[in-house]
Amino acid sequence: MSENSQFRFGAATGVGSMPGGDAREAAKSVTGTFEDFPFLPELPARGPGADMIGRTAGLLVELYARVEPSGWRLGDRPGRDTKRARSWLGEDLDALEEFTQEYEGPLKVQAVGPWTLAANLELRNGEAALSDPGACRDLAGSLAEGLRLHLDEVRRRIPGAQLVLQLDEPSLTAVLRGQVKSASGYRTHRAVDRQLAEQTLRDLVGTHTDGPVVVHSCAPDVPFALLRRAGAAAVSFDFSLLTERDDEAIGEAVEGGTRLFTGVVPSAEGPLSDPAGSVMGVRTLWRRLGLSPGLLAEAVTVTPACGLAGASPGYARRALAHCARAARSLADNPE
Repeated sequence: MSENSQFRFGAATGVGSMPGGDAREAAKSVTGTFEDFPFLPELPARGPGADMIGRTAGLLVELYARVEPSGWRLGDRPGRDTKRARSWLGEDLDALEEFTQEYEGPLKVQAVGPWTLAANLELRNGEAALSDPGACRDLAGSLAEGLRLHLDEVRRRIPGAQLVLQLDEPSLTAVLRGQVKSASGYRTHRAVDRQLAEQTLRDLVGTHTDGPVVVHSCAPDVPFALLRRAGAAAVSFDFSLLTERDDEAIGEAVEGGTRLFTGVVPSAEGPLSDPAGSVMGVRTLWRRLGLSPGLLAEAVTVTPACGLAGASPGYARRALAHCARAARSLADNPE
């Protein structure tokens, strides 16, 4: 079993992003729905600095980024974009703190992982930081220090929380395959060596010594085995993108004590099936892999397929509540 296998994860939670721009409303919704596994909501609709790249750029130590027409670019000093990102994060923490008074239990906070950050942050020449191994190294080091300070701040505000750090790595597969486009769009950046990618993640995972790290990707072909070797206690993914090619890696992950955050509830607006129907695919996968049904509740946390920033506030609330009901269905009827 992994070192975090004894950690008590909640049965359901969200991915991270929510619609709208009201931090108090988002925190109230999240804490009311997931009483035993809330998360710090992200509200990208507020604009640059509230988006996932800008929010994480605001956490960096001694590295600063600003918004250019092409995206986020590293600069020499903190400007208004960095200040705005930090201000919004402070607002979100204020709201979460208000609704988690006396809370004790797991609490998830999200940040962009080092490889997705390197693929989406530009150097001064306009190319992705991914194009420069030294810049990738500096970025990962700055991120590790920034996350350490951020988690200390959350711990200070919500002292009863057991912090779960989620690293968002939707670009990781593209980074490993050499599919990240250059600034011109006419070529792609060279694939990053898998051992280097794994080591960089392992170093970052190792900085969060007080709790488990989840790696999230809602892209196809999540590298489950690499993430497990890098020390991820859990992998969060869009369940609808799995293929039977993933079976072996998933079976090994479960048997090795890695938790699965199964994104089974659609993040795009639409009708929701009954809760049991939402987790039917998880039960089918379990049978196909010959895993014990009794392991389901121990191994699975139910989530939306991806973030809910693009949904209406009403649908986002329904989707989160649906995750909680689907998790109960899985626990009550594992067969």
